[in-house]
Amino acid sequence: MMDMDVETVAEAVRGSVRLHRSNAVARGVVVDSRRVVPGSVFVAVKGERVDGHDFLAQAASQGAVAALVDHEVPDAGIPQIVVADTISALGDLARKNIELRRREKAPFTVVGITGSVGKTTTKDMLRGILSDVAPTVAPVGSFNNEIGLPLTALEVGQRTRFLIAEMGANHVGEIARLTGIVPPDVAVVLKVGTAHLGEFGSVERIALAKSEIVKGLVPQGVAVLNAGDPRVAAMSSIAPGDVLWFADPDVDVAGRHCLIEATDVRVDGWDRASFTVRSGEDCERIELGIPGRHNVVNALAAATVARHLGVELSRIAGALSSVDHISPHRMDVSAVDRNDVRFTLIDDSFNANPDSMKAGIDGLVGWGSDETGRQNRYRIAVLGAMLELGADGGALHSQVGRYAAEHGVDAVVAVGGPGELDDLSRCLADGAREVDPTRSESVSGPELIVETAHTTTQADALVERIARDHPGSVVLLKGSHASGLSALASEWTRNGGKGGVDRS
Repeated sequence: MMDMDVETVAEAVRGSVRLHRSNAVARGVVVDSRRVVPGSVFVAVKGERVDGHDFLAQAASQGAVAALVDHEVPDAGIPQIVVADTISALGDLARKNIELRRREKAPFTVVGITGSVGKTTTKDMLRGILSDVAPTVAPVGSFNNEIGLPLTALEVGQRTRFLIAEMGANHVGEIARLTGIVPPDVAVVLKVGTAHLGEFGSVERIALAKSEIVKGLVPQGVAVLNAGDPRVAAMSSIAPGDVLWFADPDVDVAGRHCLIEATDVRVDGWDRASFTVRSGEDCERIELGIPGRHNVVNALAAATVARHLGVELSRIAGALSSVDHISPHRMDVSAVDRNDVRFTLIDDSFNANPDSMKAGIDGLVGWGSDETGRQNRYRIAVLGAMLELGADGGALHSQVGRYAAEHGVDAVVAVGGPGELDDLSRCLADGAREVDPTRSESVSGPELIVETAHTTTQADALVERIARDHPGSVVLLKGSHASGLSALASEWTRNGGKGGVDRS
């Protein structure tokens, strides 16, 4: 954070100071009192179960120099800046921090990233490249909302060269608010899919929401767009400056020239992609260390931004090839050994929508293929219900179930939960069951097993039973937050995770 005295903080958030102490300088901002260190500003946020206003005395005892509050708390022993809304004030303070950094003479670039899928992975890849070049700030995990983005922006200090800002949305107007806090110099749009379809109402409105990052660019800012997605490509018409293209090499890009072109994509038996990239006269080979064929396009998006920012192609290739770990619960691979049952876990449980579900299934199906593409592992897809898909939710779940069955998954465990989650999981299971047991000529192996589970405890037992009957199984966990699969993944890796994955 750029150094600010308490008066500057109060001015930035348009608040009134109570119990002011002179000469106090803020050097960081937190919303969790447990993270307070000397020099912190503590933002008191009212949550569903916890009210940050109850922890002001604790923040004071740990060295906080001030607290942002929506009402004064008597006898807290800490200067309080009273504002109408502490979350809005957090955004105002982040805006001020970015303004102060831009006033410095040293170069500073903000890269904003959005899309229905791939935001966090692309952010992690770009951070891997840029942090090797100069001091870079990027969010932890998926800090992409009205709290996470400002907290990330407040990590920017005098020496920061790059800020990578991940921007998500559940409604039209949310990304516009985020760009109002941190206007990007470079805006990346990855894909317009069906995530949060129920909240938006239509794919067209999802596209409108994602386009707000392009509209929010600084004057003459650069848009980096997926040429292979027609709805993303259409955003070029509203770009205030140059447009740079990237695309999956297998997708027709209608003659649009990509800054970095990829050829000769290969996927090994552990679903790790390698490919050749070319930019002008330069040519390099990239071998991704993280699984997922779909990560090729994410890598190309990150590489395009880095190349635009002047990073040499050889350095980009080296950085991308060395990225072997991204944010938690995103295609994390580990060996699990519990109750004398051993299996390989592909944990992609952070969240899910129909597009990312299919990408996860592709990764599962490809895992353990030999040189001919023949699978030699038993593949279990544990798929949680997806929320916010609107009236089409049942049909979209059925499509995912059919996709899993048709593409060679050996067992599907559909995980539901309270209310509509069980209904949606049944649609997923029914979709898998609709596929003929013999499936297709391209799918060989045992007859498909389809099970449903109301809880993750039931799913755990089902996986243990199936994996016990099929030694050397590979298990994919993929579902929405509400499905609880990320907690199951944590339990498996905490209590039964082993270093090293069986790739024999």
